[in-house]
Amino acid sequence: MAKIVFIGAGSVVFASRLLTDIIYHPELRDSTVALMDIDAERLELISKFARVVASKYAPNMKIESTLNRREALKDADFVVIMIQVGGLEAFEIDINIPLKYGVNQEVGDTIGPGGVFRGLRTIPVLLDICYDMEDLCPDALLINYANPMAINCWAMNKATKIKNVGLCHSVQGTAMQLANYVNLPYEDIYYWVAGINHQAFFLEFKYKDRDAYPLLWEAMKKKEIYEKDKVRFEMMKYLGYFITESSHHLGEYVPYFRTTEERRKKYCEPRWFYLEICKEAWKPHFERVKKQISGEIPIELSRSHEYGVDIIYSMETGKPCRINGNVENKWLITNLPYGCCVEVPCFVDKGGIHPCHVGDLPSQCAALNRTNINVQEMAVKAALEKDRTAALQAIMFDPLTSAILTPRDIEMMVNEMFEAEAKWIPF
Repeated sequence: MAKIVFIGAGSVVFASRLLTDIIYHPELRDSTVALMDIDAERLELISKFARVVASKYAPNMKIESTLNRREALKDADFVVIMIQVGGLEAFEIDINIPLKYGVNQEVGDTIGPGGVFRGLRTIPVLLDICYDMEDLCPDALLINYANPMAINCWAMNKATKIKNVGLCHSVQGTAMQLANYVNLPYEDIYYWVAGINHQAFFLEFKYKDRDAYPLLWEAMKKKEIYEKDKVRFEMMKYLGYFITESSHHLGEYVPYFRTTEERRKKYCEPRWFYLEICKEAWKPHFERVKKQISGEIPIELSRSHEYGVDIIYSMETGKPCRINGNVENKWLITNLPYGCCVEVPCFVDKGGIHPCHVGDLPSQCAALNRTNINVQEMAVKAALEKDRTAALQAIMFDPLTSAILTPRDIEMMVNEMFEAEAKWIPF
């Protein structure tokens, strides 16, 4: 059976979710799961959880635990990446220095100053993992959950030979929200979504073969629904299509809603401040995992809506599934740059991941995507060539930052961020 490796398994909440996803499928219960992290305490916690849940539901599953990445990767079939280089310490810098200059980021992990610097920290580590894989498991599939998604996947595609796919839950998560907005069962909803990560478009949104967009336009007129998703509904008004990712996060990708405190309060309240969530929200989840290990709380098998284990299941059993994945644009979306990272429907079977040809996006949608692809391209160049000027230019092209700061202000901010993050960025 398969060997499945978790790199960054100390992300206890997410790793425990994927573990139960694996064990949910009887066909995967003979797998080897290798858990690897650089944090011994967190690794020990998730390893205990894995052994408890495996002993109850999958006694033939082999659980391995190691601080040594190469040991974990040897003979792997699937490598799941869930790392955060620099942790909360670096994340605070990503948020607080730009805020001092007037750039107010809600999430700051994928675009803007925070996204670019997270990419500069993460890409060297990802490439080291890929180079180890080229040596130890060259045919394995790398499943990436680490942000900034498009920047990271673009860099791996450009610099390594490892097969990879980037996964996010914004497509299926948004589809569930839309079903709720139009008061229809999610199981009867069909959607065709394409674009780039966190900025893909519901090109088709149907209920039992009928166009459901008219229902969504009507739902938008209801104050209680509009108030839940102001930024996305505003963008739908002017582009004609609903966008993946939350209004809180989408506001960072465009120059319209966060340039002043007045606008931010109008469109982006209540706040969903990801840094504070990361600081606090994990604590009850940690406690729950500890209680599950001790037996105080039962471990119930359930399947999440993450795509990662769906891929593993389909490739191992040959039973196909459809996902939305972040993959290299080999003319999948014909009016976006060749080689960039796009998020498109993909079919998965025993032969692997098969991205679907989308063709041209609506012109206005492609135009919006390109504003973000410009940032991603320069961030990848900065990381691969260790080029500080390219990093500065990436942030100069960022739609939100450039709507607030002059190039000189951006340069001062970027220099301060490089100084503060010197121990993680090797140039």
